[in-house]
Amino acid sequence: MKQKIRFEKNVKDGTLTILESSEVDPGVMMPLHEEKYDLAQITAAALEGLETFTRMLRRRTFFPTRDLCVKLHEETREFFKDDAIDKAVVEFHDSETLPDEEEFQLEDEDVELDALLDEDGDSKEDEIKEIDDEDDTPRFTPEDTSEHEN
Repeated sequence: MKQKIRFEKNVKDGTLTILESSEVDPGVMMPLHEEKYDLAQITAAALEGLETFTRMLRRRTFFPTRDLCVKLHEETREFFKDDAIDKAVVEFHDSETLPDEEEFQLEDEDVELDALLDEDGDSKEDEIKEIDDEDDTPRFTPEDTSEHEN
């Protein structure tokens, strides 16, 4: 899932607004959540380090993952240091946190699926007739008191 976290400073009011958006369809971002922070406190926390920044950033209604907190802290360092910058956008794709997987490649010694189907899929007409020879009609007698009759 792609996310955009937008930081907006309002120096006049002394607030920082964080807007979280998420991709609901390819290319379509939808606003999810907005949080307001005291600008001086969050700036001090960001300059102090990752742990302090994470504690200050997380709330009951906005609780980014550890990986997202690391990315937010790294990409907003200049934003918090420079008063002239009033907006910053951090893009995050949660697949960045997944371990890299090796691309699967079929090796020559691996068995091809088509070969398996050719070997096991041949049934002679006589074998099919032999299987269908028996009559599968269920038969019940008056003495049968099984639940099938009831």
